[in-house]
Amino acid sequence: MIISEKLKNLRKSKGISVYRLSELSGVSQTHIRDIERGDRNPSVDTLTRLTAPMGISLCELFNESEEIAFLNKSEKELIECFRLLSKEKADALVTFLKTII
Repeated sequence: MIISEKLKNLRKSKGISVYRLSELSGVSQTHIRDIERGDRNPSVDTLTRLTAPMGISLCELFNESEEIAFLNKSEKELIECFRLLSKEKADALVTFLKTII
């Protein structure tokens, strides 16, 4: 997927308007719209400023796999904690989570 499309889809999936992203990133609304239309090629600095408020890294933005979901801060923390568990505790946690869903 083209970065401009991916950035736009990501912004929309997070429910962030161009106006709000501009406020959070310090990048002008015009510049964001131009990037999303593919009229401008953003610098790495600009991409970093745009992705940070959406809670993703540049690695996640450039990832070609469609199976990877963009995680918010709480989701990332949950995964980090889960990885510290023993196999038995991880299995127990998954079982518990399935029961409360």
